[in-house]
Amino acid sequence: MQEDKRVECIFFSEFHPTAGPKITFQVPEDYLSRELFDMVHVYIITKPELQNKLITVTQKVFSERTAVQPRHGVRRKDENVLFGTGGEKACRIPHNPGDNSNTINLKVIEHRPTPATVQEYEVPVFTQCWDYDASQWDLTTQQILPCIDGFRHLRKISDEADVELNLVRIAVQNLLYYGVVAIVPIFQYSNVYCATPRLQLLAEDAPLQDECLTYITKPGYRKATLRAAFLLYSSLSPGTTVRDLCCRHAPHLQHIDERKLVQFGLMKGFIRRLHKIPLKLPAEGRGKISRWFNGCHCYDEICCKKGLSYKELEEKSEHDPSIIIFWK
Repeated sequence: MQEDKRVECIFFSEFHPTAGPKITFQVPEDYLSRELFDMVHVYIITKPELQNKLITVTQKVFSERTAVQPRHGVRRKDENVLFGTGGEKACRIPHNPGDNSNTINLKVIEHRPTPATVQEYEVPVFTQCWDYDASQWDLTTQQILPCIDGFRHLRKISDEADVELNLVRIAVQNLLYYGVVAIVPIFQYSNVYCATPRLQLLAEDAPLQDECLTYITKPGYRKATLRAAFLLYSSLSPGTTVRDLCCRHAPHLQHIDERKLVQFGLMKGFIRRLHKIPLKLPAEGRGKISRWFNGCHCYDEICCKKGLSYKELEEKSEHDPSIIIFWK
């Protein structure tokens, strides 16, 4: 069960031209001592031009009596409260003590673990059927949202949206932080996957079964069967590509979209990708891309970084006898 958290203190500080940083207002009074404030005031927004901006308070306790249930990224004119996009709770405090006509927008943010850095060869996919309102997000995110389809990797999104790669990375990191997207590897029919112990959950969890079958069934067709989905997942193993799987079991005849099948399996941890990694053995004469063949870079990364197709890289590897391939 998630621990109930409540705000212990709310305070407003400003920079006085002669006294310097000071606390103008706090509830409860005298909660934050002058000594403690002197230690932390450098981390608090105190510049006059920033005092009317949204402020964030580290939370321990949050009083439900002051809470307003958030709606993602909208301002309700009747209450003058700004809500964020991550399910935060918000409340109002007086901008100036004794002046009830002014308010400060206060956002109490749920603490979430920092996600891993997203690589340019990785693919963002929406975690659910999300009918997003682009106006909720910053301009960069608005520009890349239409390009997120679960199959374009970050570099391709950057190229198609005409947005600098690092900005795309930051925007996707933000979406990942709020749980709007998950990250999966690039899909290709030559990819190899293998089932994990988590596949057992699909046999035990009825709501998960319904979610899976709804997700992987082709639009306009009768819902696929659990037996067919489970058979396909369990048939993924080292040495079996997605192309092999399609030839042997013909998922399209069972109303299953094999790309969505793989996508859902990766997001839920039913399967994992086996990456193909080249390693160049010591030899005389090193090619221009040989530094990528040190056993630390998979095919996805090398193709993305060097602008090569999977087939081109495969040919380069096959024609160089000093390169060996291993799977990880």
